[in-house]
Amino acid sequence: MPKSSKTALDRRSFLRGSLVAAPAVLAAKPAEAREYGGDGGPWEPNAARPPTVAPVPSNQFFTDDERRFVTAAVDRLIPPDEEWPGAADLGVPDFLDDQLAGSFGRGDRWYMQGPWPKGTDTQGYQSRFAPAGLYRRAIAAIDDHCRSAFDGQRFAELSAEQQDDVLKGLDEETIELEGVSAKTFFDLFLQNTIEGFFGDPVHGGNRDMIAWKMIGFPGARYDNRPYVSRHNERLDLEPVSVAGMTAASIRGRKE
Repeated sequence: MPKSSKTALDRRSFLRGSLVAAPAVLAAKPAEAREYGGDGGPWEPNAARPPTVAPVPSNQFFTDDERRFVTAAVDRLIPPDEEWPGAADLGVPDFLDDQLAGSFGRGDRWYMQGPWPKGTDTQGYQSRFAPAGLYRRAIAAIDDHCRSAFDGQRFAELSAEQQDDVLKGLDEETIELEGVSAKTFFDLFLQNTIEGFFGDPVHGGNRDMIAWKMIGFPGARYDNRPYVSRHNERLDLEPVSVAGMTAASIRGRKE
């Protein structure tokens, strides 16, 4: 059945709202941006040194089983529909892989010493594990839970409805994981998925800037003054990444 314009608008509105609501709802620390680097030379006026583009697919951190879990799970958090692709097709697993393989995954800038009493909702990330360790332990524990609850099937092998039930159980803490907090992992995973879906394509997600096109975001344009007074008007501008590239030029760099 063709998708109605109302349904399409609802999805756009929901995902727009998630950009505003997510920071207030999720207490987990967001993924840090990639460290941009140019040609390494000294600064010179009028010399542009755009950031490098994340490798896609990077395959630096996830095992095959972990990638299967992540690919299935991000598509339940931001699923595809008849008009727009979901998180997996937009490269969110590659974004997560790249982030977890680097300083964010190691928690290089975090205080990671004990003690580790249970924190309050306002205290943010309180796990004794850096993000990479949290992901690795949680994914293994979730697959163990699924094998026990669903006749030996891993999360990626479940139906969409069963996967939704598992993710809901993690969020609501009706599922307990061995050795790791289900809620802590779910909050971090959801926030990182949103970041990968809507972030600049140089980080590995938001492939071809489709998420920006979906919500009408023009990207990191140098000068928006001509459009400031044009209220309630769809501009249909080609998005531009922080590297000063369009979707076509980013594709060319990766190929």
